[in-house]
Amino acid sequence: MQQSRRSNPYPYTWEIPLAMFLAVVLLLFLGVHLGRAVANFWAGAGLTVLSGQEMLTSWVSVLKGDAGAGLSPRPDKVAGTTALRTWIIVSEACIIAGLIWAARVSWVHWGPGTVRGVATNDEVEQVVGRARLHKQAHVIRPDLYAKKPNVIHKLATQLKGDQR
Repeated sequence: MQQSRRSNPYPYTWEIPLAMFLAVVLLLFLGVHLGRAVANFWAGAGLTVLSGQEMLTSWVSVLKGDAGAGLSPRPDKVAGTTALRTWIIVSEACIIAGLIWAARVSWVHWGPGTVRGVATNDEVEQVVGRARLHKQAHVIRPDLYAKKPNVIHKLATQLKGDQR
């Protein structure tokens, strides 16, 4: 219903999907080096981090099973091929799970089926929620929830009653 009333003057173009694709490729590329860093850390080589140029030249060797590829002072202990591949798979799986979660949240929040211009649950709670109704009960139903009169008000009413 709302989709027919709403118009989007900005056409769908190729820039946004291309940027998303490149971001996913970059994250998966960095996941290879993250898996290698974790594998080397658990093997006892310490934290092994590369510069940008070494990352670009060594990722193929890392995928082939060389955990020390591109490290300028090559550590004495590096992870074995099985541990390296296991940690790369774990890091890539975590990145893919995060990407799926981000895609789901984005789809629910900005997807084609979302209703725009409607208050969120928190905004509705602020305006007509129970907390506000309890706070304003003396205005809504003064016969049931009148504020307790203070001592001065009680004395003034008693004095008025005695003067009559």
